[in-house]
Amino acid sequence: MSDTKQNPGQNDADAAAELEGVPESMKEGGEAEASQPENADNRIEALENELAEAQQAVLYAQAETQNVRRRLEKDAQDARAYAATGFARDLLSVMDNMQRALEAIPEEVKNEEKWGGLIGGIEATARELESVFEKNGVKRVAAMGLPLDPNQHQAMVEIPTDEHEPGTIVQEMQAGYVIKDRLLRPAFVGVAKKAEE
Repeated sequence: MSDTKQNPGQNDADAAAELEGVPESMKEGGEAEASQPENADNRIEALENELAEAQQAVLYAQAETQNVRRRLEKDAQDARAYAATGFARDLLSVMDNMQRALEAIPEEVKNEEKWGGLIGGIEATARELESVFEKNGVKRVAAMGLPLDPNQHQAMVEIPTDEHEPGTIVQEMQAGYVIKDRLLRPAFVGVAKKAEE
């Protein structure tokens, strides 16, 4: 049996070769070992900051989601409440024509028996149309004798008079209507102004 002794210098060289490429922080007795707790503290602090930012982002996302949900619910409620707006606006001209037809009937004809059925039919149709409007939240805007409200009335003419306060509605040329709380069409009106002397 041959007994071979290795050179101590050789052992150091072999160990150095094995550790080649290994970072100093991982080598026993390296400088980074002393600073490792500091790096760990920095890393923990960085992770805590990232966690806080992530939590904040989640809160913002939840708030935004809640806002979107509320907006969609309100839009859905408005869609249900005002679904008939376009249709109602189109029917206003039908109502106007019914009113004009009734106003155009001369007084002497209203009392004649032969026209009673026709006039009664027109009046019944106008009442039914008003009833349908009311069921769907469509109401006529009050105007006569009231002060001018630019949110509901549109002044078409000024009428000189001493009988009414200036700014009071004294003539209604075309009726205005609202659906629920929204204006469908303003009332076209004549407004009193101070008579010239």
